[in-house]
Amino acid sequence: MQVLYAMNRDSQITYQQASVRYKQSIDRSYELFLFHLHQMLRILAYAKKDAASKSSKLLPSDYDKQFTDKLYENDLVQSLVNNNRLSQAIKKYKLDGRIDPDITRKLYSTFSKSEEYTKYIRQNDSQKEDHEAILLELYRNCIASELFVDRVEDHYNNWIDDKSLVVGSIKKVLKALPAEEDFLDEFIPNEETVKVFGEKLLSQVCEENEELLAIIEPSLNNWDVDRVAVIDMILLKMALCELLYFKSIPTKVTLNEFVEISKLYSTDKSKDFINGILDRLMKELAKEGKIKKEGRGLME
Repeated sequence: MQVLYAMNRDSQITYQQASVRYKQSIDRSYELFLFHLHQMLRILAYAKKDAASKSSKLLPSDYDKQFTDKLYENDLVQSLVNNNRLSQAIKKYKLDGRIDPDITRKLYSTFSKSEEYTKYIRQNDSQKEDHEAILLELYRNCIASELFVDRVEDHYNNWIDDKSLVVGSIKKVLKALPAEEDFLDEFIPNEETVKVFGEKLLSQVCEENEELLAIIEPSLNNWDVDRVAVIDMILLKMALCELLYFKSIPTKVTLNEFVEISKLYSTDKSKDFINGILDRLMKELAKEGKIKKEGRGLME
């Protein structure tokens, strides 16, 4: 959608350039995911420094005496620390240079004062579920931290767009720990998603722009095409492509997905507008036999 919007705003952008931008945006999302994981590991490593600091106190408190670096040294975290594939990916994207030690220290310091962390430290025999719960709590604190978000936005202008994808992926990783050596394979953009779906959708909308407009225009009723918001028209064309050319995607999924996207990127009234036009198009095209889906229930 964003690549098509850029092409709409700048007629000098060729399809080849747009395709490159699309692929770069996919890679950027994966890099953002890795950055979050790497930043988490750097914060966790501060538990070792904290433990050393507390053990060196002349007059340690009871909490200081009880404190350990188990936040970092537990098997779940160490499975990430010692994962060669993850280390190679971090090196490939040069993520060490994007980690600010002072921000990392502050993020750990803030979290170390939380009730959840104190309770975790006081547990005598923490189990897998305890480690998992505290890791998820740390990550929730990170993404809620203005300090963390500002740092992410300094390096990744795609954070807002990719937030739900990245946050969901990081939580999935944490819940599945300890990590297998090949755990990253699940999160690397696969060929089917990037090329078979994404590139095909991009090229289809570009190649059949006028044909798509000709199908959409009669469904606008009293609306002039020029009055339709640019994003709304792009979404309608993308959705129409899915309905006509992607036989494995259920019509209901297409309708729901593009209505949801309109809520995020377009005007307040776009949700109802997109929903109404797509519903009308679906019924008309189905009646004409132009929507052909493979598998049971895909027309529903």
